[in-house]
Amino acid sequence: METAYAKINLALHVRARRADGYHQLETVFAFLDQGDHLTCANSDRFSLTLSGKFADGLADESVSDNLIFRAANLYAGGVAPAVAFCLEKSLPIAAGLGGGSADAAAALRLLNTCSSAPLPTERLLEIAALLGADVPACIGSVPVTGRGIGTMLEQVENDVSGLSCLLVNPNKPLSTAPVFRAWDGLDRGPMPQGSARDILLGGRNDLEIPAIRLCPEIAEILLFLKSTRPLVSRMSGSGATCFALYEDAGMLEQVRTEISAMHPGWWTMAGQLR
Repeated sequence: METAYAKINLALHVRARRADGYHQLETVFAFLDQGDHLTCANSDRFSLTLSGKFADGLADESVSDNLIFRAANLYAGGVAPAVAFCLEKSLPIAAGLGGGSADAAAALRLLNTCSSAPLPTERLLEIAALLGADVPACIGSVPVTGRGIGTMLEQVENDVSGLSCLLVNPNKPLSTAPVFRAWDGLDRGPMPQGSARDILLGGRNDLEIPAIRLCPEIAEILLFLKSTRPLVSRMSGSGATCFALYEDAGMLEQVRTEISAMHPGWWTMAGQLR
């Protein structure tokens, strides 16, 4: 079994719109020690079985469009391998957590573990880049900086590991494309230099304002999280999930209990940064 670790962006600076329609980004990816769970077993053909709280969100998606299938297909050189995948979908969809990307990366790790001739990490990263901008970072699932469209990865000092992390989502999907379209195009400056914590403390998420226009509940979540005096509270990716980081794990559980009582329809997940 592999965990498809939930991704958060400690900072996300949008610098420019590119001519190819993508955006020039500077970010730090970090990962919670919780997420979806994926297993695979030998079979006579490829299959994907879904379970978990958010499985229904993928029920209408054709298998050929699923990132797990696409990852397996690319790994096996263009022919889907004869394996049976089972995905327990615990992360919300279109939530800024890179759930689909993490699932694809977990599939690549599983296939590589089971292979008699495993691929080198460099080749896994090449395959991952063909699947989406967040997938390469999800292969290792440890803090890295991402530039370009997010696929130009560099190591960063990991001094955030062990921080307690609370994720909160209003249970409303928020697609990436509309949020980027709503960005005002202003370059608010580069991402800070230094360790992961340095960038966390000095950075920002340039997509918070456009995301709030599309999903006002984000502002309510951030206001509440800020009132709990975390180390940092911020939106992840293009939303709508927000995170708060605490030095004290007891504080995290207290905040989670309080917000769940106030908003029982909201989704939460708690854990520690890897």
